[in-house]
Amino acid sequence: MAEERTDDIRGEARGSAPVPLSVLDLATVGVGHTAAEALRTSVRLVRLAEQRGLTRHWVAEHHSMPGVASSSPAVILAHLAARTERIRLGSGGVMLPNHAPLVIAEQFGTLEALAPGRIDLGLGRAPGTDGATAAALRRTDDLHEGADTFPQQLAELVRFLDDDFPDGHRYARIHAVPGPVQGGDGGRPPVWLLGSSGFSARLAGSLGLPFAFAHHFSAANTLPALDLYRESFRPSAVLSEPYALIGVSALAADDEAEARRQVLTGALAMLRLRTGRPGLVPTPEEAENHPFHAAEREFVDGWLRNVVHGTPGAVRDGLDALVKRTGADELMLTANAHTPQARLRSLTLIADAYDLPQL
Repeated sequence: MAEERTDDIRGEARGSAPVPLSVLDLATVGVGHTAAEALRTSVRLVRLAEQRGLTRHWVAEHHSMPGVASSSPAVILAHLAARTERIRLGSGGVMLPNHAPLVIAEQFGTLEALAPGRIDLGLGRAPGTDGATAAALRRTDDLHEGADTFPQQLAELVRFLDDDFPDGHRYARIHAVPGPVQGGDGGRPPVWLLGSSGFSARLAGSLGLPFAFAHHFSAANTLPALDLYRESFRPSAVLSEPYALIGVSALAADDEAEARRQVLTGALAMLRLRTGRPGLVPTPEEAENHPFHAAEREFVDGWLRNVVHGTPGAVRDGLDALVKRTGADELMLTANAHTPQARLRSLTLIADAYDLPQL
């Protein structure tokens, strides 16, 4: 693996935030809105994040979900790169088993050429969708094969990124372009591993890579996974010590009642997704009037317990407590709300609560 600068991976805490803050963007689409609007909101969101000094803005890969417009992270990231100057941009993540490693090396080599030193390549092994859609993406019904061979796919991808297949390898004469073969300085996007369980935590630790954990939908596994990552960590050319980021659902509003109204829309959208009925993010009115039966209410209440929401001060307190409890090195905030305005307002209020600068 080519040597990378550790300080290109680590974020910088600003204002009074205890750790660096970043954004995870799903380009959510609410009822009455369109995917085009959601993608325009992504531009507004990344510009706001850059203006307030957040560290990075990642885009997640999802498929066949009407309420999520981020099916093609590399395309979106190229669009965002052309409209920003400083903030790091990345995938949170690319689901590697859905793609040939060479394709991802080419896509992210292109992004690195377009925005040198600003691109992160976050990788996951889940399909980011349901089984039928995953089969359509991978052209196979054996979905376990991709997940089981993830370490081999990862190793192949890194070889393509570094252009260092050994002599005699069947891919030794294949080059990911743009990439080191053009005679540049050898720089390439840092690789992160993403996970919601222990598999990627252990793999990231053993390879000395930075690790991003999906606390926002797998909160019960957060502490065990982070412990496993730190216990498994081996220093590398990338990192001398562990660096763990966690994704956090967080939404601030001007008052507690409004925050509750907004996060309930995301909870209902997740309930429908988990029960095989994905759709657009409902309006607050629809969510408030939904006739939840007992099992649905239990799910929603459990989901909302892991969403940090309320007034700006309450959200700040909740995020600070989460950092203290987990020892996370960075928080990546995501807000699944019905309207673009709610997401933008939330980020502004959180930035204000931490006295983040206006850059």
